[in-house]
Amino acid sequence: MKRGLFVFVVVLASFTLAAQVAALVVAADCAEQAGDGVSAQVLRDTADAWNENIERWTYVRDTEFARLAGVDGYYARIGPSELIDRDPTSPSVSPYVDVRNRPAGMERIPYENLVSPDALALVRFGLRDANDPRITNTVRVIDALLRNRTSTGPVWHRYNNDGYGEHEDGAPFDGTGIGRGWPLLAGERAHYELARGRAKAATRLLGVMRAQASDGGMIPEQVWDTADVPERELCNGRPTGGAMPLVWAHAEYLKLVRSLMDGRVFDMPDAAYRRYVRDKVTGLYAIWSTGSRIRSMLYGRVLRIQTDASVLVHWSTDNWRTREDTASRAIPGLGIRLSDLDTSALPPRAEVLFTLYYPDEQRWEGRDYRVVIEA
Repeated sequence: MKRGLFVFVVVLASFTLAAQVAALVVAADCAEQAGDGVSAQVLRDTADAWNENIERWTYVRDTEFARLAGVDGYYARIGPSELIDRDPTSPSVSPYVDVRNRPAGMERIPYENLVSPDALALVRFGLRDANDPRITNTVRVIDALLRNRTSTGPVWHRYNNDGYGEHEDGAPFDGTGIGRGWPLLAGERAHYELARGRAKAATRLLGVMRAQASDGGMIPEQVWDTADVPERELCNGRPTGGAMPLVWAHAEYLKLVRSLMDGRVFDMPDAAYRRYVRDKVTGLYAIWSTGSRIRSMLYGRVLRIQTDASVLVHWSTDNWRTREDTASRAIPGLGIRLSDLDTSALPPRAEVLFTLYYPDEQRWEGRDYRVVIEA
């Protein structure tokens, strides 16, 4: 748990963030039931801080794809780590992310140009309402870029520019290729439709998954979603040469059957849905750690410094004309230490400067850090 709190947030993928935030909320309930109320509160504080930053990290606006779909914005597949430690006083930039299985020289793509059905995990894990305009906007972009029609029903690609699959002529994947539709993603889309109250649409997609299985009932990793290539035994709407059976897809099929029987997404964490969709809890803290050195924070938040060693935080809000010291406190159940700086009353554009002193080692960090307050 100790290392997880430090490094997980660096992965700014919508699916990963959704799973992590929901897991923290559920873990908090477990800690509370075990009598560790202190750890429970820290876990919830962390979940709240990450949850309210999801849009800052992954929701993009006024892009080529947004204009194509006629929406104001959408959730990108993954935001680069520069979005955490970006300097808000510097000119805005368009960071890139690396995409595997692409031809040499084509691996780097602007992060706002990478779209995936992964964003639906924000609904699946209880962080966003299925009818949230940001979600429905993203669905429109997903369908515009990633959905294909086949003889057995609709399919969705993992993300645009996916190179994991056979080549255009059907030649086998050799490190690069063209990603095809995944039956698994029809199941994930069905769960989204069910969450939105569209049980009939979800049931139809269950039938699509079944129709795209092999004659022996095995659900494939991908299905061929373009013209038939008979000489390579590739037929529209039928399995490609990818993995089959894909156990992950079979698990999604079984979960969908259960969800349809229940009339709800059965594996949606109730605690996360209650906290973020029903109660709309917002964060109280902005969290800085060695694995997530934020350089900006929302107005009205307390800056929390998280370390794995005892520290004294030496800090100032007026460029070192005055200064304060805040000692860290231990959170034994998580193996971490926290220092909360009283920054909630600072106005937008104010700056917090701080450095760290390690009393057990009698040494200073040797550098200053800066966090800017954003409106």
